[in-house]
Amino acid sequence: MTLTTHVQLRQLGNSDLKLSPLGLGCWQFSKGSGIVGKFWPVLGDEVIQDIVRTSLAGGINWFDTAEVYGGGQSEQMLADALNAAGEAAESAHVATKWWPIMRSASSISRTIEQRLRCLKGWPIDLHQVHQPYSFSSAASEMREMAKLVKVGKIKHVGVSNFSAAKMREADRTLREFGLRLTSNQVKYSLLDRRIERNGIMETAKELGVAIIAYSPLEQGLLTGKFHVNPELAKQISGPRRWSSAFKPAGLKRSQPLIDLLQELALKYGASPSQVALNWLIHAHGETVFAIPGASKPHHAVENVRAMRFTLEADEIAELASVSSFYGR
Repeated sequence: MTLTTHVQLRQLGNSDLKLSPLGLGCWQFSKGSGIVGKFWPVLGDEVIQDIVRTSLAGGINWFDTAEVYGGGQSEQMLADALNAAGEAAESAHVATKWWPIMRSASSISRTIEQRLRCLKGWPIDLHQVHQPYSFSSAASEMREMAKLVKVGKIKHVGVSNFSAAKMREADRTLREFGLRLTSNQVKYSLLDRRIERNGIMETAKELGVAIIAYSPLEQGLLTGKFHVNPELAKQISGPRRWSSAFKPAGLKRSQPLIDLLQELALKYGASPSQVALNWLIHAHGETVFAIPGASKPHHAVENVRAMRFTLEADEIAELASVSSFYGR
């Protein structure tokens, strides 16, 4: 059993950024604005500041937001919270994303000043293309990103939801400017391991690109609370209520994994969700980072405690074996 009292930072892909294995996903800071922002309840400013402050105190040193999260509302709320944190946020890093759908690559440069205004003085350490679908090629988007690096508007370039082939195209184009692709942000968890089978993980390791895992707890499913009390699943609102994973048959299917998470949680004095997050950030060396969200301060406490221990190699392998059939 390995327990730690501090967070060991690691290099984010091909960049010079030294980040905590877990960052904080900030979609929930959208203030209910826009279609995407309505996915989460509206959080008060004090709650947001408490979540960010708690995350910083627990060793998280980076925050992931996006233009489409409330049309800049998440960026603004994050910036306000970091500014309110004062010295505690001195070493914090910000990642955001450009929304490409129904746009062309030139929009990246046209909208960068808006991103910077929303972030209220916080530099963009990692700027990502949010989706692979736009009116332009990945190469064209990377050329625009490279221009922004050159003039100091952003520091590093990442992508999100890119296939293995698109990752290669992006990295190949950035190399023409003396740059490298830093990261690919994709859906990844013990219940969704498709990137291990479709070439994304393999390509990331080959190119030295970091994987940033979103939905690392499968929207709460890996907490085990729905398995302990299936009635909670009937109270779910939003898109989750239609997911087969939360139906009785889906819960039964994932029960063996939850049982193992609970067993390991007992050993480490942790929770099932902390064990699930710990597996993510250790199963592939230092390739994978994860960005769980937090809509309440105690969620942030739960997140940071996932970095206080390290699963043994045989435990990592056992979890991989039990979850191997998910996401096929």
